[in-house]
Amino acid sequence: MQISFEDEKPIFIQIAEGIEDAILTGAYVEEGQIPSITEFSVNFKINPATALKGINLLVEEGIIFKKRGVGMFVQKGAVEQLKNKRKEQFFDHYVKNLIEEAKKLRISSQEILRMVERGFDE
Repeated sequence: MQISFEDEKPIFIQIAEGIEDAILTGAYVEEGQIPSITEFSVNFKINPATALKGINLLVEEGIIFKKRGVGMFVQKGAVEQLKNKRKEQFFDHYVKNLIEEAKKLRISSQEILRMVERGFDE
């Protein structure tokens, strides 16, 4: 996970997305423990409150849960939940824009599919 202090995206969001990525890639497994807030703050040289804010986003979404006195853990089912979330984001941020531009250019859905297939082949 990398944090960019020059990125427009707030650091706490970058922390949350980095944890999500680690869950999706299997670096953090379901029901497994994630690093502590202190570890995140030391490793990335950020304020612990910033790290906590990012982790709390995932707690609110049910991706992470806290075991009192033990630490933070990945919720069972988190991978599937994150895949669904990311697919919706992908549709909202990329596919809708693609279709909007295609309509302006009068590109058919068949042409778009051919372009996508070409992209996968390259």
